[in-house]
Amino acid sequence: MRRALLLSVVLPWIVFSGPVPAQTQPPASETTKPAALVADQVFITSDRRLIAKGNVEAFQADIRLRAKSITFDQTDGALQIEGPIRIDQGGEITILADAAEMDRSLRDGILMGARMVFQQQLQLSSLQMSRTAGRYTQLYKTSVTSCHVCEDGRPPLWQIRAERVIHDQLEQQLYFEHAQLRVLDVPVFYFPAVRLPDPTLERSSGFLVPSTRTTSNLGTGAKIPYFFTLGPHKDLTLSPYLSPKTRTLDWRYRQAFHRGNIELNGAYTRDDLQPGEGRGYIFAEGNFHLRSGYRFEFDLKTVSDDGYIADYGLPDKDRLRSEISLTKAERASLIRARLINFKTLRDSEDQELIPSSIIDIFYQRRFFPNQIGGEARTTFELLGLNRSSDIQGNLTNANGRDQARFTADFDWRRNWIFAGGTELKWEIGAAADGFITYDDAFFSEYATRVTPRSALTLRRPMTRREASGATQHLEPILQLGWSNSSGDTTASEESDFVEFDQGNLLSLSRFPASDAREDGVALAYGFNWARFAPSGWQAAASIGQVIRQDADTRFTKSSGLSDTASDLLLAGQIKFNNELALSARGLLNDSINFSKAEVRGDWKRDDLSLTGSYLWLGSDPAEGRSSETSEVWVDGSYEISPSWKASANLRYDISDARATRAGLGLAYSNECVTVDLSVNRRYTSTTSVDPSTDFGFTISLNGFSVNNGSKQYRRSCRNS
Repeated sequence: MRRALLLSVVLPWIVFSGPVPAQTQPPASETTKPAALVADQVFITSDRRLIAKGNVEAFQADIRLRAKSITFDQTDGALQIEGPIRIDQGGEITILADAAEMDRSLRDGILMGARMVFQQQLQLSSLQMSRTAGRYTQLYKTSVTSCHVCEDGRPPLWQIRAERVIHDQLEQQLYFEHAQLRVLDVPVFYFPAVRLPDPTLERSSGFLVPSTRTTSNLGTGAKIPYFFTLGPHKDLTLSPYLSPKTRTLDWRYRQAFHRGNIELNGAYTRDDLQPGEGRGYIFAEGNFHLRSGYRFEFDLKTVSDDGYIADYGLPDKDRLRSEISLTKAERASLIRARLINFKTLRDSEDQELIPSSIIDIFYQRRFFPNQIGGEARTTFELLGLNRSSDIQGNLTNANGRDQARFTADFDWRRNWIFAGGTELKWEIGAAADGFITYDDAFFSEYATRVTPRSALTLRRPMTRREASGATQHLEPILQLGWSNSSGDTTASEESDFVEFDQGNLLSLSRFPASDAREDGVALAYGFNWARFAPSGWQAAASIGQVIRQDADTRFTKSSGLSDTASDLLLAGQIKFNNELALSARGLLNDSINFSKAEVRGDWKRDDLSLTGSYLWLGSDPAEGRSSETSEVWVDGSYEISPSWKASANLRYDISDARATRAGLGLAYSNECVTVDLSVNRRYTSTTSVDPSTDFGFTISLNGFSVNNGSKQYRRSCRNS
């Protein structure tokens, strides 16, 4: 029969049971609580020795010790533990040993044949382990690895052999002396001394995983990042990148505040692509939750020249958008103020002729009047845009035109649902717009416009259940709308490109902004259909069209809205058991040709992820397309095995019969190592960027990082 005995003095062995992170140490009241000892036999001998034998277990706080026997000699305070010994601490640290001896202070001791395991991954095996000063654990003739170790004597994939390893419990650091990095037991590197964080440490200054990058423009180079902790709430990473053709210092600064955080990324470069010139970039972003529900955000981007982003593999952008915003969103109101700046990297655009500086102030409030029911909205907006050029604009070219717009809008809407489920919606409102235009030879400097509007919308949702258990939904829609825009002729700065889709089929103005509004009587109709099967697949389809009293020449040909009868809007989607999803939409004109068409597909399984899209746009000089545009994007990955994963991506221009971008990747990952190989090719060229090929290689030893977001698979040993 097992017995339990409280030993407040005999078992404070937690001082040698492994490192306790300083920030997670239990309070003193917990460490002084009596420990519970459970064993098959507990007795005291005549010479004042306490002996516990048989399935010995001891508990204190989150520490659990298991051993064959424990002997405590009261005369000299010696504690002897016979193994096999296992000490667990909160699932973070495990110590295994054959035997242990501790002195009276219980701050010094020796463990024989010891092994320390961090987070069930990184293990340190040694002939002897000693504990000194209640803080340092020393291991002699040590092997360190996170690989699965087989008992047949085969070496692990990698290991670090060291004469001595010291673990500092307080600093959570591992210090290696005379260390060798071995791959399959073959020495690769020798380090007289090296320091690494233990896996329980969340943040520590030190080197991060290095990587190599080879490009046709810059040659082969290495990037070696170093991480600096600057206190508990901020850090800095410096990453020198050196190759035969470039000397670059990348940097990243992060800081967390009580109400928000910021992150700054940048680089300074001297290279052979632009000799004698300093190059670089700065990207800064942050967000803060202010008092009274306000949210402040910024996203700033600047670059030294148009080709830097492509040369150094930064996110693929042909325009840089910087924005500072202040927003407050509540149930009944929205306030937003934004400052926006654009920098173009396109050869076809002149920086001085694009609206590079924009200010936008928006306020909207909802009301629910009890007397008439429904919902009322008031909207105020102020928008101004500026071009740096002073060239006068005209009817066909904006050139250096600057413009400011003020809009005041009021509308009221209400829904009624009748017997049988028919829904009627009535909307009525009016908008007043004021414009100030500078640097333009055609449009008046001051202009105003007033647009009253109204619309009636009918919907009749219907549902049918099939004998198989599937459910079908059908909803015909009909809307009669009217608007009357009166006032001065103004320049359209914000509504150059119009997308006709399900989202604006029932809008009284399908222009994307308030600088342009539709005018006259229009009839919109459409159908929505959906089917949901018990087996898990589902399908949906939509069709719609707009018929106007008069054609609107402000719409481009490919928008599908330029004639009295719009192109037929078609959209559909089908899903199979949350694995395969296909969606398509397009505009079908009266010649039974598509002016715009898009198809997207996603196929996701546990071992496969495939995403693709196809886009076709008809020629439209008003939208900057002198010929048809047809492109395909494909991006996918496949897990060849639990450890191997392949990936590929392609962007192909069907119109020009050539690829614009392509890439391949191969990754290997198990419980102890991650290897990532990649090759990417950019085929396009501009005056500032040449076609280039980019090779990447990264290898990291798992076990010293806190978290790894990807899945890890532990290999098993096979009997030969």
